Amino acid sequence: MTDMPIRIAALYHFTRFEDPAALRPALLARAETNGVRGTLLLAQEGINGTIAGSDAGIETVLDHIRSLPGCEKLDWKESRAAQMPFHRTKVRLKHEIVTMGQPDLDPVNGVGTYVDAQDWNALIADPDTILIDTRNDYEVAIGTFEGAIDPETKSFREFPEWFRARRAEFEAEGRTPKIAMFCTGGIRCEKSTAFVKSEGLDEVYHLKGGILKYLEDIPEDQSRWQGECFVFDERVSVKHSLDVGSHSLCRACRRPLSEPDLAHEHYEEGVSCHQCFPERSDEQRARYRERQRQEKLAAARGEEHIGRSETGGEDD
Repeated sequence: MTDMPIRIAALYHFTRFEDPAALRPALLARAETNGVRGTLLLAQEGINGTIAGSDAGIETVLDHIRSLPGCEKLDWKESRAAQMPFHRTKVRLKHEIVTMGQPDLDPVNGVGTYVDAQDWNALIADPDTILIDTRNDYEVAIGTFEGAIDPETKSFREFPEWFRARRAEFEAEGRTPKIAMFCTGGIRCEKSTAFVKSEGLDEVYHLKGGILKYLEDIPEDQSRWQGECFVFDERVSVKHSLDVGSHSLCRACRRPLSEPDLAHEHYEEGVSCHQCFPERSDEQRARYRERQRQEKLAAARGEEHIGRSETGGEDD
């Protein structure tokens, strides 16, 4: 992995930006000037995103982000790739850097207790622990921790309603919930633990650094992780040691696809898969088909197609 030329940095930081729009031009220019691609989200609550580029380019952009208000202690997770996993450089303004629809939460001061990857196994092996996967259904489908509850959410916005309903079930059983939660890189757990604590529960934990840190640090023979972890770039999924996984991406709906999924009658490269085929119209598939044709023509010329579909960030 260390020999691969592309450095990938996944980052987020909750802080207070009084005017996120004023920060956008310089951040975008710094990334573009240094050949760094990917997506960064700016909101009043902070910054979130994944970027890729040369070692020097990434370091320059990280230095710039650390100079932003309250970002001196910025942390990030790194991996490497043989090829650039993004096609553009985007800095977007958002209402939230991870969308939960709970504007009064305080992810800086109200979060749950961080648990390091090395201590996570012991926590989730405790029979009194209720383990919750805060990710969306298509992410959970390709991998999760042994014994984790799947909320089956389509969007992170659905999590508060799901939790309130499930909490009533726990309490009806006479249980005082001891909650442990996890997500891809940690950002959604900052919001979800803050939300659960705002609901009056005190014993709330989350995996520091998320699944990615766990897969990086914990040997496979000691791991309680099952399957692969969906990531929001061209790698699509990763395994232990952050090795690239076996999944592909449907360019129409951005869901991960296994090898058997690629053999399904409704899979057409760049156009549809068995999951999104019933969700799209013939007109939409015709547009995707034309986009796919243009991408192949551009590739044959050795060019990048500007309209190419790519993965998004860990937003909602």
